[in-house]
Amino acid sequence: MDTNVQQPVVVRLDVSTKIVKVSAAVELVPKTTMCRYYDTDSLLNSGSSLHELGKRADAERRKRHGNKAYYVVNAHINPTNVCRIGCPLCAFAAKSGDKRAYVLEIDEILRKAQRAVEFGATQLHLVSSVHPEKPYAWYRDITQTLHQTFPQLWLKAWSAVEIDAFAQSTGRDYGFILSDLQSVGLASLPGGGAEIFDPTIRQKIAPDKIPAELWLDVHRTAHKLGIPTNATMLFGHGETPQHRIEHLLKLRELQDETGGFDCFVPLVFHPKNTQIDVVLISPQEILRTIAICRLVLDNIEHIKAYWVTLDESLAQIALSYGADDFDGTVFEERIHHEAGSLAPSGLSEARLRELILGAGREPVLRVSL
Repeated sequence: MDTNVQQPVVVRLDVSTKIVKVSAAVELVPKTTMCRYYDTDSLLNSGSSLHELGKRADAERRKRHGNKAYYVVNAHINPTNVCRIGCPLCAFAAKSGDKRAYVLEIDEILRKAQRAVEFGATQLHLVSSVHPEKPYAWYRDITQTLHQTFPQLWLKAWSAVEIDAFAQSTGRDYGFILSDLQSVGLASLPGGGAEIFDPTIRQKIAPDKIPAELWLDVHRTAHKLGIPTNATMLFGHGETPQHRIEHLLKLRELQDETGGFDCFVPLVFHPKNTQIDVVLISPQEILRTIAICRLVLDNIEHIKAYWVTLDESLAQIALSYGADDFDGTVFEERIHHEAGSLAPSGLSEARLRELILGAGREPVLRVSL
């Protein structure tokens, strides 16, 4: 072994520790001011204003994390793309009988997990679709079998949309479903399905998806059970900056209540193969939004630069605009690639570290969330 090769710094996040509620005395901008601050013409249209906003967000990031940027060795598994909801924003879902439709057997799911373990994964990101014929027991069995076979893997599984579907199909409440999944290996929830909380925009992009109130209630319930979760916002599909701010403030309010959000993931919308006819949002607006997310969500510890929707270069730049987490190797990501993401379908750990170092940050390997 070459002793001159720098070994990864590893951090295990203590998910049992709640984030302390931020006092009003340290709020960066009062809530009533934030929307006006974000909508100022100089911020929306001026490059110098974008630079200044980036400096503020980076200062907040540095205060929390110094020069560190986190990443995880992980893989994505999507057991099926057959979905009864059929959101206009989604390029991944298929109807039963479509030539694109698939359902993975448990043996194939285990083979994918085995490959993930072989390349060093410590986490599986497990999300799917709301299959019209698969019962809750099918999803539960996948969770349990993966955990029993690979107990070393952190299972970040099932979005709030799926949890709600499980509750509806069984007649049980969110607490029962989440406790039951936790008992068979669920470690945390991903943040998918949040999209944009505004009901008018939601009606256009995902009319049959659960409303914001139910998405928030699933995560509130998870937090009360000690299950940490991520939060997301999908932007760039025709919403306004104020819609984004209102979305962030709802997340901020729930985080003040529970402290259970570990990370926030700003997701750039890719319109290819969807029913939403928009032009891909500009890099400048993406960076401005990420910076605003860091400043508004001052009670959520981590902001991701999700390279899958940003691309590698813009994700590197985002590490100077408030983001502190580069996500992970993300092998076999399908959902955003179906919508036109041109990023690789996965990165090696060496490449992740190279990108983080190239952005002037210290790579820190995490093993959860």
